[in-house]
Amino acid sequence: MAAIKTPEFLGTGRRKTAVARVRLATGSGKITVNGRAFDTYFPLETLRSTVSQPLTVTGTSDKLDVRVNVTGGGPNGQAGAVRHGIARALLQFDANLRPSLKKEGYLTRDPRMRERKKYGQPGARKRFQFSKR
Repeated sequence: MAAIKTPEFLGTGRRKTAVARVRLATGSGKITVNGRAFDTYFPLETLRSTVSQPLTVTGTSDKLDVRVNVTGGGPNGQAGAVRHGIARALLQFDANLRPSLKKEGYLTRDPRMRERKKYGQPGARKRFQFSKR
């Protein structure tokens, strides 16, 4: 007999070069990131609070299980991407949560990216030392 599958709500979040694929399902509030426990993947409290902000604002932190696959970027970028993905998945779960998520700015993708290095200089803005002679 096939097991009855609970519906999953999907959301994709991006920040800098990090991409997070988020799946929400009804459950007890467990968060899993790349197959690891939430607390071990994001060891810093600031990163954990960043990730869980959309759930606390909407009051769904103890009703939904969150499974995340995140790649690219560093810890801060990944935390921001997961937050964005959770917010988008919450919209799939319940469209009435949109005003609260929008007000906090969780649905807006952060456009700030690293500026590319230009030729003829050592970095994006830095210049080689100027000498008249």
